[in-house]
Amino acid sequence: MEATTGGGGVHVVSRRIIRPEFTGSLNGELPPEHETTVHLTPWDLRLLTVENIQKGILLPKPPTGGETLVEHLASSFARALGRFYPFAGRLAVEEVDDGASPECTISVSLRCNDEGAEFVHAVAPDVSVANIAASLHIPRVVWSFFPLNGVVAAHAATESLPVLSTQVTELSDGVFIAMSVNHVVGDGTNFWEFMNTWSEISRSSGGELDISPLPSTSTSRPLVVKRWFLDNCTVPIPLPFSKLEHIIPRSEHQAPVQECFFAFSAESIRKLKVKANDEMGGAVSISSLQALLAQVWRSVSRARELAPRQETAYVLVVGCRGRVGGISAGYMGNAVVPGAVRLTAGEIMERGLGWTAWQLNKYVASFDEVAMKGALTSWPRQPDFFSVLSLLGGAAIITGSSPRFDVFGNDFGWGKPVSVRSGGANKFDGKVTVYEGPDGAGSMSLEVCLTSEALAKLVADEEFMGAVTMP
Repeated sequence: MEATTGGGGVHVVSRRIIRPEFTGSLNGELPPEHETTVHLTPWDLRLLTVENIQKGILLPKPPTGGETLVEHLASSFARALGRFYPFAGRLAVEEVDDGASPECTISVSLRCNDEGAEFVHAVAPDVSVANIAASLHIPRVVWSFFPLNGVVAAHAATESLPVLSTQVTELSDGVFIAMSVNHVVGDGTNFWEFMNTWSEISRSSGGELDISPLPSTSTSRPLVVKRWFLDNCTVPIPLPFSKLEHIIPRSEHQAPVQECFFAFSAESIRKLKVKANDEMGGAVSISSLQALLAQVWRSVSRARELAPRQETAYVLVVGCRGRVGGISAGYMGNAVVPGAVRLTAGEIMERGLGWTAWQLNKYVASFDEVAMKGALTSWPRQPDFFSVLSLLGGAAIITGSSPRFDVFGNDFGWGKPVSVRSGGANKFDGKVTVYEGPDGAGSMSLEVCLTSEALAKLVADEEFMGAVTMP
């Protein structure tokens, strides 16, 4: 197709649908029966109003570019789809007659029909690796490296969109590989496992790319495609709407935001952890991540100039893999429970880093499987859907992703990633995304999204910036 122009000088060269390739899939194994319907859980359905997961990696310049590079990546992408075949499916809506309600109800499911995922090739010849990696402030052109912008999960059903789209953007001296995954069909764990599989297949089959194929190092777990439901749950879950469009939110007015990318060395993280635990007198065991997020909470509250009595919340998500019986490590689908720690800005500022981190520590430790199952039981009777404004209200933070996800192991065959960035989806005042750091074990990175006024004050905060490793 003819090239089109995106934001910031990004030109789309081609778009196509790629179907999964099962022959020669990872480990030489074919997946189980793949033409099936996957019914969705409350954890999945609650995200119908959420925009796609958008994450991407910045890679150095490959030995060969253009069509040779693109065809190599498209081929390995098809083979990765062969393993993660639900990502090649489509969301479907059906009317449900449960015999109990006079009102029309619908159900939403994922049909694993191998229709394929979208593959986009783009070029941005005026953008360099340094433009992105060497900048504390994230340039807006990064958002143009991602496909399926401006859509929520429900649009995949109402507008017949793919649930996975990837974009390979050739820069002047590098490549940006981005994915946009419908949040109803998977969470961050599934996202990065797919990327890990794709990069492994790419680097283990050099093809015409003039790279030396590397041996497979796969430790991939068997996928569990069937969703986990409570015993008393009606499947599929009927939703009390006549049309899915009725739950799609109107554009929510939000203050304009800007983003910065902050890196923290292993030594910097260690110092924060030691400080937090020392302040608590060794009475608790605060983790590295809890210490870092506590520092973020304190510094952002200060940057927002919150009044001492102003309530602020830190929204965290607790993973259920390994915590809830029946949800295995290879579970495909959403398996996280959000919750909020609520304090006043005065408490956060006056009681110190250790005490603030301890509040986050207690929340994670208090995960209650019985309460979680109770919420799942009641959800179908009165379904609610995720709303940014209802969660935040301008005085809170929500952290997504995890430093445990393997970002920098995604070597496609010509070098490990230089950095990682996310797209424009789900960007609002108070969104903080956490990644593993590029320097190995113990280092972390944060992508912080705030109003321009608050972000400027955060960058000027000596306590916060003293822990940051500058690019």
